[in-house]
Amino acid sequence: MRQLGKMSLFAHVVDAGSVSGAADKLGLSKSVVSQHLKTLEQDLGVVLIKRTTRRQFLTEPGKRFYESCKALNQIAADAWDNVQAQQSEPEGQVHITAPNALVETLLAPVISKLIRQYPGVIVKLTCEDQHLDLMAHNIDIAIRIGASKDSTFRQKRLGVFRDVLCGHPRFKTVSLEQTPYVANAWEGESITHQFVSGNGESKMFRPKVSCITNAFHSTVSLIRSGAGIGLIPSFYLHNELPDVTALLPDESLPENPVYLLTPFSKHVPMAVKVCVDALSVHIQEQLLIHRG
Repeated sequence: MRQLGKMSLFAHVVDAGSVSGAADKLGLSKSVVSQHLKTLEQDLGVVLIKRTTRRQFLTEPGKRFYESCKALNQIAADAWDNVQAQQSEPEGQVHITAPNALVETLLAPVISKLIRQYPGVIVKLTCEDQHLDLMAHNIDIAIRIGASKDSTFRQKRLGVFRDVLCGHPRFKTVSLEQTPYVANAWEGESITHQFVSGNGESKMFRPKVSCITNAFHSTVSLIRSGAGIGLIPSFYLHNELPDVTALLPDESLPENPVYLLTPFSKHVPMAVKVCVDALSVHIQEQLLIHRG
């Protein structure tokens, strides 16, 4: 690898016309450039440049070697320019993960807009209620409910929402403790909810779990069909959900914070940056509008 640096330096010396000219261009001392050039010639076992007090001349081996070194510098310059060009126009794949409950209302509209606005950006969306390892799954952006304990990731709090206990209107007239409850897998099998009324009084609710699903939309479908009662996020209730009503409209559950995580702290790829910015703005707005 050290030879590559010396080869690059040799091409700069030839292009500049002198050791001092190359030193000025590269921001190095003349003695450093001279020493690197001397070491390069010793390593090769040939003289590359003949120098006088006023001029320098390439030897025949030097001429052939210069062409290769010049090509090396051009490859490096092209690589540099290509990366910078990608940074000026977003392109490439961006892997995003989010819980199922957040996708339809909070992510789908903004992802649709991003795809139209930046045709070079490819969004890979993984809907998963479990917290995936960002590094193991090569994830660029994660939208999560609750803060991450991993301090190595940059995370931003986007807002909060509340879950709402919902069910078919016929359940408004029955004892909720004895009503079948449709649970999301993340709730576990032993569930206790604490509701707080408008006057600050709290009460515990321990539902009768009759069904556990591993997908948010399955939970919503079962609640809509009248299979039982369950939790639906406040922002999702603003969609048209026939046969679903809030069963305790005057009581509320604790707030759930929503965070955006990314493994990038510096030198964020442009495609990731535009997605982070758009997701942050849209989700913040929607959570504020639909705050329960």
